[in-house]
Amino acid sequence: MTIIAAADGSALGNPGPAGWGWFVDEDHWACGGWPHGTNNQGELTAVLDLLEQTAGVDDELVIYCDSTYVIKSITQWMPGWKRKGWKKGDGKPVMNVEIMQALDRAMAGRDVRFEWIKGHSGHALNEEADRLANGAATAYQKGRVPDPGPGWSGRGTAAPERSDPAAAPSAAPRAPEPDLFSELADAPVLSDAEHVIALERQLLEDDTRSDSAAVAALLHPQWSEIGRSGRLWTRDEILDEIAPLAEPVTLDVIACMPVGPDTLLLTWRAVRDTETTLRSSLWVRTSGHWQQLFHQGTPEG
Repeated sequence: MTIIAAADGSALGNPGPAGWGWFVDEDHWACGGWPHGTNNQGELTAVLDLLEQTAGVDDELVIYCDSTYVIKSITQWMPGWKRKGWKKGDGKPVMNVEIMQALDRAMAGRDVRFEWIKGHSGHALNEEADRLANGAATAYQKGRVPDPGPGWSGRGTAAPERSDPAAAPSAAPRAPEPDLFSELADAPVLSDAEHVIALERQLLEDDTRSDSAAVAALLHPQWSEIGRSGRLWTRDEILDEIAPLAEPVTLDVIACMPVGPDTLLLTWRAVRDTETTLRSSLWVRTSGHWQQLFHQGTPEG
């Protein structure tokens, strides 16, 4: 027998009131959340709770997720993080490390297969998991605790209470999480070129690339890209696929020049240990904020 489930998370404002949920059928589902959390924390916790509640079940477990960050964290990146003492390739601590470590324990000895599904595409199980996660986040926004559901037992046993991931004893005290532009607003006044360069650097950072909402805020609604391989990317495609970089990239600015009103062209060199790429980004200012409209990468000869 194969258990087929979907797991999802939600955060209103990201960060903000947060929820998680997983769904198998009307008799097997669970949800929960916190007054303050991130979308990634919700997505990871939904998978963790599903794994823990089905512990001891010998059947294969198939989990549908609309987050490539969750799937790649568990199936690709986790072994390397463990070897490095739960540090990333750049030496920085892994984000949400307490949840990641719990997932590592919960996956031990399990027969689990992850399947990516595009969010909000009409997939029945994904839509139910999304409804549960969003409903839990909305409940916390209104000061209520959501119905935790029957859990895996299907006999009315509530899902286990989960503490706020940011309040874990081993976690460092958390400062308030700023919006994308607050750090720049509190800093000395930047020129338009300096501002755009700073935003381009944000798009290379793990914290941004692991949060599709943060990336979406920096990309114009009509954004497109011609990648290093020659592939044409749409905004929806990149938001589905973007994740922390496999190896650190250094941004070396070549030029940043105006090409029209509220429009800047940034050209730069992306330097990795294994390759260099010449890149150009077209940034436009709308409603007072800069957003990337177009990006192109070309291998450097």
